[in-house]
Amino acid sequence: MNRPTSIAVAVLATLALGAQVSAQAPAPASVGAKGWVGRYAELEEYLRTAPVERIEEVPIGVTKPKRIFFAPGGLASSASFKVLPMGRRSGYWEAHRSEIAAYELDRLLGLDMVPVTVERRVGSELASVQMWVEGCRMIKDVDQAACPNPVEFAKQVCRQRVFDNLVANIDRNAGNILVDGQWDIILIDHSRAFASNRMPFEKEMTRIDREMLAKLKALDEASLMKTVRPWLLGDGSVRDILKRRDKIVARFEKLARKRGEAAVFPF
Repeated sequence: MNRPTSIAVAVLATLALGAQVSAQAPAPASVGAKGWVGRYAELEEYLRTAPVERIEEVPIGVTKPKRIFFAPGGLASSASFKVLPMGRRSGYWEAHRSEIAAYELDRLLGLDMVPVTVERRVGSELASVQMWVEGCRMIKDVDQAACPNPVEFAKQVCRQRVFDNLVANIDRNAGNILVDGQWDIILIDHSRAFASNRMPFEKEMTRIDREMLAKLKALDEASLMKTVRPWLLGDGSVRDILKRRDKIVARFEKLARKRGEAAVFPF
């Protein structure tokens, strides 16, 4: 499995600096995959309640997700279904509820990078259910040199780094960052997030847009307790999010004083 540093150096940082990279695969078709934007509540309800027609194994992913399919013509055609009761497996602390916590925090920040994710029971199994996104490729399989707007893409890369630091996602790799046909970044697989105070992209946080910085500063304990805390282990997990937030904000403010605001807030 790729480590976070390998993404930052070999994949993400290349585009963020505007360098040319070797062609790997054609750009995805020019169709966006973020069909959940502006339809959060109705999709959440659908994922919780829609009858499941069939279940298939997903051939990739160490946490062994499954794919559930709904009747044709519904709000979503399928979803990722992950059964991971909170606990330690293969040396990692994992929980499918962390998938939901990541979605809720994404919503608070208004990033729209994490697809709609809910908890539901299918048969006897309680799991996270995340809207399946169509027409995407893993970032490692996309010809990034074909991106029509590298500055906007770099902005998304910077947001991804900040978000993964905020949720302490130690399992980010080039296989769970997706790119749709409009060059939107979509983030999946957060079952190993929130388990520690480690920030895997701390050194890679060098730039941010002012809008996201403002949203980070606006995060408060009351909102997190209401929306994110139900999916985490204890109040301390919420306070840890705020501690990481404070470190992230302090880092950018320090960098701005040292390098200048134009270098740190270029978007």
